[in-house]
Amino acid sequence: MTVWDGFARFATTPVVTPPAPGAPARSLEERVGYYSQFVTIRTPAIDTLAKQVRTLMVLGRHQQVTARPSLIVTGPAGAGKTTALLQVGRACHLAHTRRHGTTAATGHVPVAYVLVPPAASAKTLALEFARYLGIPVAGRMSQAQVVNSVCHTYTQAGVQLVLIDEIHRLNPRTTTGAQSADLLKDLTERIGATFVYAGIDVTATPLFTGVRGAQLAARASLVDCDPFPARDGMHEPFKDLVRALENALDLRHHRPGSLVRLAPYLHARTAGRIGSLTRLVKQAALTSLLDGTERITKTTLDQVRLDHLAEQHYRPRVPTRSGSR
Repeated sequence: MTVWDGFARFATTPVVTPPAPGAPARSLEERVGYYSQFVTIRTPAIDTLAKQVRTLMVLGRHQQVTARPSLIVTGPAGAGKTTALLQVGRACHLAHTRRHGTTAATGHVPVAYVLVPPAASAKTLALEFARYLGIPVAGRMSQAQVVNSVCHTYTQAGVQLVLIDEIHRLNPRTTTGAQSADLLKDLTERIGATFVYAGIDVTATPLFTGVRGAQLAARASLVDCDPFPARDGMHEPFKDLVRALENALDLRHHRPGSLVRLAPYLHARTAGRIGSLTRLVKQAALTSLLDGTERITKTTLDQVRLDHLAEQHYRPRVPTRSGSR
């Protein structure tokens, strides 16, 4: 998705959906494909980000003098930051298509999605922007020439929303990191688009330190993608998330509500992170399809090996013998 054609395919591909009540049973192959993609749960972070992006795009539409306000999606690994970023990008792309027709017909590119490369220099980061739109870049071109070409092409293409992922890779304390941060500031002032960044625990990184960090902090609002708590006052956010995933299952022998009853166990397994939970449920569903049981039990879930971060967090309680000292 770090090139335009790939992102456009992602944005226009119909999202997978659970079977409608009374719909004909799907084949094993169809359901394996379904779980390989699975549904995207609309989380509070996605809703918040979508509302903020819409507001900032309206505010920045006629702003000409200074850089437009931006957003930073932050949170721990596996908390759904990239998913939130991409879902908002998809919504922007589809909204543009509804208003103006297909991008192939209009020649417009409403959304750009760029990954910050590891140890990015200003020129390598500029090249990522160029690669997204297939802008020809000769080896002898200077950084300034590449940046000028990027700004001109993005403006001509009508890019409205720029999504920049892995922003935590930038370290303004280093020379190359400082130059990359300056490049982003330059792009926000020269491209008439709203910029949205995503990165792991951004406030704990050097990104907000020093003069450059102060400039970014003064222009960017934070959207937190925190792990889901087991309880928040009278609400149980994590259980609601589990319920939404269970409602999306397509297993012939699964007992409704059995996954929700395992919410405390699931929270312990995943530390409330949506990425780990979705992976756990998907793998358990695929396992039950392939072994023919077609239902998820605690035994099925116990057999799934999760990401290392989740496995390090989870320590099953070992029952002590009665009367032991």
